[in-house]
Amino acid sequence: MPSVLVTGAARGIGRTITEHLAASGWDVIAGVRTDADAAAIGDVAPGRVTPVILDVTKDEDVAALATALPDRLDAVVNNAGVVVSGAMETVSTDDWRRQFDVNVVGQMAVTRAVLPRLRASRGRVVFVSSVNGQLVMPMLGAYCASKFALEAAAEALRMELRPWGIGVSVVEPAQTDTDMWRQADAMVVDAENSLSPEQRTLYGRHIAGMKKMIPIAQRMTVAPETVAGVVERALTARRPRPRYIVGAGPKLQVAVMTNLPIAVRDRVLRKVAGQP
Repeated sequence: MPSVLVTGAARGIGRTITEHLAASGWDVIAGVRTDADAAAIGDVAPGRVTPVILDVTKDEDVAALATALPDRLDAVVNNAGVVVSGAMETVSTDDWRRQFDVNVVGQMAVTRAVLPRLRASRGRVVFVSSVNGQLVMPMLGAYCASKFALEAAAEALRMELRPWGIGVSVVEPAQTDTDMWRQADAMVVDAENSLSPEQRTLYGRHIAGMKKMIPIAQRMTVAPETVAGVVERALTARRPRPRYIVGAGPKLQVAVMTNLPIAVRDRVLRKVAGQP
């Protein structure tokens, strides 16, 4: 049976991908951050899902993959990710580093660690990105920047790995019905609470607009099972596509918005995000 490493497998999209691939006959090595998460994910499909402690930001966890993985690995699904929200001026340097450390640096660290096995199997690399890897929203600038960077890295990797027949694809969901989006309103409150009094005065209307946008976005979420199905297609297609946008709505959105004049696009996105 084919084998795959899935990062960020404890919850959300990663857990659904793990369950879906295990049910489809894959042997899944599920990267999680804690022993409790390892015990929980191991119960998903005993004998088919093997947990491994993997914080993608920890060099020692990534290095341990050399002995934790099976000799043959057919694919890696780089799914681990976090969201840092807030106006660009107010996002701290530490939060910028955390955003990129998880969403970009950690993804590439894991990929580099497993490439010798993928070269031997002529395997696949899949990055779970976002439509925000092509389309920027105000108040999510740090997150969007990390996804743009991830997609640039995937583009270069795909070209460089062509001699060994290793497919590299990016999967771009929009809002997905997971804990992250269900708790998005709390994320905005946390971002607001981190502001100084001066920043609250400057960006109060921006935050208010974002609070109004969250319930609308939550009503537009897609099921994580839909994302998992697209990931499986990227792993099994005879000729995998470089990019898979999940859902007809997001495909239309990206096609239209990325082709608008920049000034028009800015006005539309600011209005959608409720910005002043």
